[in-house]
Amino acid sequence: MKQYNLMPWPKEISEKPAKFFINSDVTISINAQDDKHRVRNAAVMFLRRLSNRTGVFLNEGFPVNNSKGNIQITFSKVTSLNIETDESYTLDISDNSIQINSNTDVGAIRGLATLLQLTQNNTTDNFFPGIHIEDSPRFVWRGLMIDVARHFQPVEVLKRNLEGMASVKMNVFHWHLTDDQGFRVESKTYPKLQEFASDGQYYTHEQIKEVVAYANKLGIRVIPEIDVPGHASAILSAYPELGSKKGFTYAIERYAGVFDPTLDPTNEKTYEFLENLFKEITPLFPDEYFHIGGDENEGKHWNENQNIQAFKKEHGLETNHDLQTYFNIKLEKILAPLNKKLMGWDEILTPSIPTTAVIHSWRGEHEGLEQSTLIEASQKGYQAVLSAGYYIDRMLPVEHHYSVDPIGGAALTKEERKRILGAEATMWSELVTPLTIDSRIWPRTAAIAERFWSTKEVNDIPLMKKRLKPVSFNLEELGITHISSRDVILRGMTNNQDISSLITLSKICEPLKVYERNKGGIEYKSFSPFTLFADACVVDAEDAEMFNELVSNFNNQPENSAKTLSYLNQWANNHALFSRLEKNQKMIPLEELSVNLSNVAKILSTSIESKSINESDLDTLKTSLSTLEKPHVDVEVVITKSLRLLTDYCETNFL
Repeated sequence: MKQYNLMPWPKEISEKPAKFFINSDVTISINAQDDKHRVRNAAVMFLRRLSNRTGVFLNEGFPVNNSKGNIQITFSKVTSLNIETDESYTLDISDNSIQINSNTDVGAIRGLATLLQLTQNNTTDNFFPGIHIEDSPRFVWRGLMIDVARHFQPVEVLKRNLEGMASVKMNVFHWHLTDDQGFRVESKTYPKLQEFASDGQYYTHEQIKEVVAYANKLGIRVIPEIDVPGHASAILSAYPELGSKKGFTYAIERYAGVFDPTLDPTNEKTYEFLENLFKEITPLFPDEYFHIGGDENEGKHWNENQNIQAFKKEHGLETNHDLQTYFNIKLEKILAPLNKKLMGWDEILTPSIPTTAVIHSWRGEHEGLEQSTLIEASQKGYQAVLSAGYYIDRMLPVEHHYSVDPIGGAALTKEERKRILGAEATMWSELVTPLTIDSRIWPRTAAIAERFWSTKEVNDIPLMKKRLKPVSFNLEELGITHISSRDVILRGMTNNQDISSLITLSKICEPLKVYERNKGGIEYKSFSPFTLFADACVVDAEDAEMFNELVSNFNNQPENSAKTLSYLNQWANNHALFSRLEKNQKMIPLEELSVNLSNVAKILSTSIESKSINESDLDTLKTSLSTLEKPHVDVEVVITKSLRLLTDYCETNFL
């Protein structure tokens, strides 16, 4: 089974001695009433991608009517999108026919996604292998959150990422629409929000409907987030009378971080504002879940307001957490008549919050907790969704996220397990723009999607990495720019000179992790340049991974040594290429990295080949290596541990 590059891996799969050849006669028939056109849309996209991928000229580019195609799709009903949606399907590939059967149209499009991943070829033919699959998801909530407040993401960016989500069977798009840096929704009720709180970058009602409809065709629910009472700088720049600190000058934030401006929970006009706003916005989003944020409110402005402190005493609210719970309960009462279920980040998990609220668990070890709040929430009777462990903006390697199981080893009752809906990867956008966002989401999110869909036992990291490579490549068919954006940035850095030396460097460098790049949130503003070397680099740098594996098994045997030396010789010669480039302000800071890498690689390759090293070269080697071990232009050189191992090897064996 290891030859199939399926992601997520199906629940049950068995091979058959058959081959379905892909030729010009491939046709699809839909044997059901496809009233929402989800399956037709998926079938047309399938045929386009299949034709482009194989080079086969199809006679029929659309599903055929009144006749049976050799790919037959059968389902029982058209479904609404909610946590009860049945996404199961069966796929059966024989020599002359392919059958996709499901209870719902959404299950059918999940089956088509699997079939496309099974496309194979040899020197003469394209084909689908004989296979029988029975598949269904482990979790009903498999999401990706995209923050469009810190950096606005145009509709076309969202659409291509929705396509990427559907290709790996994700089904929830969490749209983080507001924060200190911007309010991104048009409001006809409160027009100052787009006039003063958006910098002119917001979605019209029609654009929101367009994205929601686009997602619906892909079987993806859209959950909006309006973040209150904290993260409110943008809202209060438009309506300062709702703020907790009178006389304070509210403005859109340009930096990242946690800020003090907070809505006043003791002011009835705050609730009038939110009720009117929610009445206007909720009809744009058919889903029953509505995210109100509720995170990272430190309550500084509440503490400084004597009226708020008096209100707390009057209502028996001992802490700011109690006051925020009071606020959240009021919001739930506003949302209930709108047929919306309140969802919030796990700070809303307090003893008084009703169990009708949904807990979005995001805090974990990084925030000082022994484990995430997910299990606690489910055991206390709340529906819960996990994001702790899936913060892809922290630039951690794919195996880190893949190793996080949403439930882990927790012993849960059947009811508690049902309340754990699933999980979301989170793409916070302080450091990403439309140019770079795809490279921060993909391909790691494809592996995370497997963690959400497949059984817990599917956890082989080397096999996941092997399958991820072709899955990543195939995402480009959808217009995802996670691979191509690197060269766009590097060409811009060099003013369109030869970028080969920078590509070589980028393949062993990764952006600084866990917010080290933007310490304190004040190194970059929202309008700072994000076209620098760090923006061209990605997590899981490809040459670094290969080199580190070689060195971990380094035993001076000819084949292993030859491969190691090949890398070292490339890096040894790379600075000569870099030196030929006409420099500018974006490139000059790379000089130190480039020259020290070449120094280290040159000495190591010479020493390994000659099996000798002298004291002077060893000193130069160690000095240059120490320089490489420090951060450079917001990246880290992720081969330094391996270079240190080789240095120690040469010192021990060749000095």
